[in-house]
Amino acid sequence: MKIKEIAHILNGSVVGDGEVVIERIYPIDEAGAGDLTFIANPQYTRQLATTRADAILVRPGTKCPGKNLIIVSDPYVALGKLLAIFHPDDSHAPGISSHTFIMDDACISPEATVYQGVTVSPGAKIMRGVVLYPGVFIGRDVLIDEDSILYPNVCIYRKCIIGKRVILHAGVVVGGDGFGYANPGVDNQKIPQVGSVQIDDDVEVGANSTIDRGTLGKTWIQRGAKIDNLVQIAHNVVIGENSIIVAQVGISGSTRLGKSVIIGGQAGLVGHIAIGDHVMIGAQSGVHEDVSSGMTISGSPQMPHKTWLRVVASLTKLPDMRQTLSLLVERVKKLEEEYKVINPS
Repeated sequence: MKIKEIAHILNGSVVGDGEVVIERIYPIDEAGAGDLTFIANPQYTRQLATTRADAILVRPGTKCPGKNLIIVSDPYVALGKLLAIFHPDDSHAPGISSHTFIMDDACISPEATVYQGVTVSPGAKIMRGVVLYPGVFIGRDVLIDEDSILYPNVCIYRKCIIGKRVILHAGVVVGGDGFGYANPGVDNQKIPQVGSVQIDDDVEVGANSTIDRGTLGKTWIQRGAKIDNLVQIAHNVVIGENSIIVAQVGISGSTRLGKSVIIGGQAGLVGHIAIGDHVMIGAQSGVHEDVSSGMTISGSPQMPHKTWLRVVASLTKLPDMRQTLSLLVERVKKLEEEYKVINPS
């Protein structure tokens, strides 16, 4: 596509030669002739002058004489649109492989795609446009709604509900038993987990993440939430709409997240707490109590992010501070001894 055609699609404007043809999209330090790149993070602006790309997506106000720029309001969003055009998803011909295990009472739309090695249990419903890759297991009475994609070896336990346009990456397990035991550490009596999992429309879950079924009721992942790889979500957790959960996060049972919550990698949340709307939680935080809407927290235990920054800034100074304190203690002792000599009473 020509640069001017790309700009038209993105509702952007061209600075430079709009007739140049773009064939590929590459990172700024790897791009060459025929390539388009982008600058979303200001720290890469200095590479504008050195990149060999034929076109660069940039924010308004960016200038670089001699370069072909496409000015857009948000280069990263624009990049996403272009990647979808230059690298369209694989197309799937509807149909059911002859090498599957489909139970008689299962209902599969003729417009779904079911690859070899898939198992679909009795009572399950697979709607139009669904793609089930090899090795997927669909449990009893599961619903997979329209246009959802389940990548290889996804496992959906009984009675779970998967909404429309959901993407579950390889190895995801939905509906495994919640971790519920009476008398823990004594006889570990298992509490039956008889609830379910509901995943709403437009949710994406990364590889090898696990979402446990409710003990009673449901674990609920609401519309538009995005969950990274290797995330553990326990029984009866609620993830609010459009929330972002980054890799290796663990959320304990019955915790509720509001809308548009962002949780950094490796954070851990205890059970039975409430996180308000638009909360941001820093990486490796340990969250042990409720968090009000709009707060940004970090650290373990949790604290306001600005407080945590001050705490971290002090950590590297602790050895010197300890040495100074020891010296001050010694000086005070000497002063006390001298005072006793001068004033023996």
